Amino acid sequence: MIRAFCIVLICLAGPVRAETRVPTSQAEISLGFAPVVKRTAPAVVNIYARRIVNVRSSPFSRDPFFQNLFRNFDVPQQRVQNSLGSGVILSADGIVVSNYHVVGEATDIRVALNDRREFSASVLLSDEESDLAILQLENAPDMPALPLRNSDSVEVGELVLAIGNPFGVGQTVSSGIVSGLARSGTATGNGRGYFIQTDAPINPGNSGGALVDVNGQLIGINTQILSRSGGSNGIGFAIPSALVAQFVAQARAGETEFQRPWAGLGGQPVTADMAEGLGLDRPGGLVISEVHPQSGFAAAGVAAGDVITAVDGQPVNTPAEMIFRMSVAGLGAETTITRIRDGQAEDITLALTAPPNEPPRAQVETGRRSAIPGMVLSTINPVVVAEHDLPLAAKGVVVDDPGQIGARVGLRPGDILRTINGAECSDTDVAQALLAGAEGWLTLEIQRAGQRLVMRFRL
Repeated sequence: MIRAFCIVLICLAGPVRAETRVPTSQAEISLGFAPVVKRTAPAVVNIYARRIVNVRSSPFSRDPFFQNLFRNFDVPQQRVQNSLGSGVILSADGIVVSNYHVVGEATDIRVALNDRREFSASVLLSDEESDLAILQLENAPDMPALPLRNSDSVEVGELVLAIGNPFGVGQTVSSGIVSGLARSGTATGNGRGYFIQTDAPINPGNSGGALVDVNGQLIGINTQILSRSGGSNGIGFAIPSALVAQFVAQARAGETEFQRPWAGLGGQPVTADMAEGLGLDRPGGLVISEVHPQSGFAAAGVAAGDVITAVDGQPVNTPAEMIFRMSVAGLGAETTITRIRDGQAEDITLALTAPPNEPPRAQVETGRRSAIPGMVLSTINPVVVAEHDLPLAAKGVVVDDPGQIGARVGLRPGDILRTINGAECSDTDVAQALLAGAEGWLTLEIQRAGQRLVMRFRL
């Protein structure tokens, strides 16, 4: 009886806790991230970029009272703007990756290693949408480089280090974990797409720095933070290394602008309310709403109402995720799309291609005798649709550049000219002739961001 009572007491006491003790050996005392930092830090660089920007003119330049206070503001002036960020060396011959918002449109780029050596650099390839840029160091000897890990193998909960130059204080290392994957549309700024989320502190100046795993492999390029105050709140975003690898490949192939495969379709994430009607047992994937007839998806048999759930075996739930997967595969590659139609899943193979330039773009600039001279126009085709992010069904003529006079009357890049003085604009030749023949009044019917606008001017 006494024996049984003792057993009950032991059970009620709960599980036995592990013993807490202090380190007993030199190896345990030195346990930490120091070996990883020693291997990776030499390949993370500081980047100092300079660019020339135009200063806006003052609205008070002709005011009799304020003109002296705003003297010279009406004269176009240029100002040197400096930016500070980080970068990562990816090869011994001096290939460096950073963010577009760090080095984009820079006229002078200096790269400083953590051993205080400095090199000039030039941009090989850049892309504002992905917020990535590939640089080449000039006259650089064998450089320390970080190996790229396939970011598709990264899992939530992994330990990571963020290395960069926050606030310009010098190279700094912070630690954290991978907080989330497949984050799309959550970062701010120009960067759009697919991100790795981490709680490793990322601050201004960390942009372009390395996010590495405990083996010292690069899994992402730090690019953005999500913050209301401007400081790091433990929600940072990194561009996956899989996309970085495609950027490097295109830069080595001689491309100066990143070439994306064209999807040519529209869709939206499948919600819980939509899943049952689409024959799905759970919400997930991307339901297609429209397909451009010149798209590779159309050639492969994808139609409105189909649900795309995976690209090359990787799940996709948003348009940004699908474009990311296609971009990682690259132009000219064949990819496998998992499609669900009438509740049945099927794998479809299609070739990834650029948007076709058909019908010809036929870009023109309106002449001096035009009602709006100096305006650059293009006939809408898949290339123009992708460039201006126009609706897939868009037709007619688009404004590439309104020019000085066009901008004054309110035209913007991306405006679709539907009619000029009531006549339909089918291509740039027709639009140019209508503008040249306009007399007395000019009436423009344009489409902007899905809205119809009418502008009327006296000539």
